[in-house]
Amino acid sequence: MVASRQYDTVAFDVRDNATMLFFAKTTDEGDISDYLLLMRTTDEESEESEESEESIYIEINEEQFGGHNLIREAAMTGNVLTLRLFNPAEELDGISDIVLTWLDTPENLKSMEAGSFRVFGDMLVGGNA
Repeated sequence: MVASRQYDTVAFDVRDNATMLFFAKTTDEGDISDYLLLMRTTDEESEESEESEESIYIEINEEQFGGHNLIREAAMTGNVLTLRLFNPAEELDGISDIVLTWLDTPENLKSMEAGSFRVFGDMLVGGNA
């Protein structure tokens, strides 16, 4: 099953151990009526391992899910981003793909250019970025 979500605003941010892409649908008054946050976190190295662990989380309107094996791949073409999940997301009625679209504006393009590779890394495949 596929879920499609449309947004008018995209923002990219880096904080401490997290890299984020934020997609928002805003009202005429500028309030956020719907959002999706993609966040890549880096867990600090443990004493047993010298490697750090990375996880990607998805938060939709204050409901968060995700972890180490959430997104199998991400494909971007123009202003469309398709997230293919490893397993259907029970929290989202069993969807296996999330398709995000956003307004094609210079600000949104700048955020996607800055953030897509940093958030998805080697999960980003195909398409045109």
